Amino acid sequence: MSGSRLLAEQQFHDSQAAERAERFADLASLRFRDADYLDHETWIRPAFERLGDLPGKGVLDYGCGHGMASVVLARHGAEVTGFDLSTGYVEESRRRAMANEVDAQFLQADAEHLPFDNSSFDAVWGCAILHHLDLRQAGGELRRVLRPGGVAVFCEPWGGNPFLEFARRYLPYPGKHRTRDERPLRPSGLAPLRESFPDLTVRGYQLLGMAGRLIRRERRSSGQLDRWDTALLRRWPRLEKWCRYVVIELRRS
Repeated sequence: MSGSRLLAEQQFHDSQAAERAERFADLASLRFRDADYLDHETWIRPAFERLGDLPGKGVLDYGCGHGMASVVLARHGAEVTGFDLSTGYVEESRRRAMANEVDAQFLQADAEHLPFDNSSFDAVWGCAILHHLDLRQAGGELRRVLRPGGVAVFCEPWGGNPFLEFARRYLPYPGKHRTRDERPLRPSGLAPLRESFPDLTVRGYQLLGMAGRLIRRERRSSGQLDRWDTALLRRWPRLEKWCRYVVIELRRS
């Protein structure tokens, strides 16, 4: 990542973190249940389960952001280290861990130049981070810090649906925030990552369910769309290329 792009990404997320700091000024506002994180999107819980048993494992929260994943990982028994490019988000993560009474270490770092020794972690978790990065550089660093047999799991926005890309570009909807340079991942864009992880797997989530981002629906209706998605994607897995998000699994041989 060039110096100008790195600075732009850092400034964008520091600005976001500063806005959030006003909303989460007291520790009580940072407390939450595991389900608040694991069930806030349909792909989070099944992706989390791909990490396997966590007690005693060293886990890297890769681009930790608000720190909710770090807290859930620690509650499941992992020894958690989180990093983020934004110093503001690192501070929020530290405060969130304190508010939820879990132990985790946090630091500011660049994902393409990780400050960790070789084979430092049993697992890596990341959410909406890879699509910001040079995947050749990031993939090499991920392979370097993972122990043999380790797994990395990422939840990423997917760019295979032209109608969804139109909506992302032109239509307003809640939570629509992006940096100037980020782009959703596409199948061809995964080639550099496969250089380090040739056996990577990709699974799509939210096909019909993505409509809930554009129009307001009752929770019951959204749940029905998600159930239809589960049935459709199980029967016709090729439809995953049209999904909103994907879960990417990388295993270190």
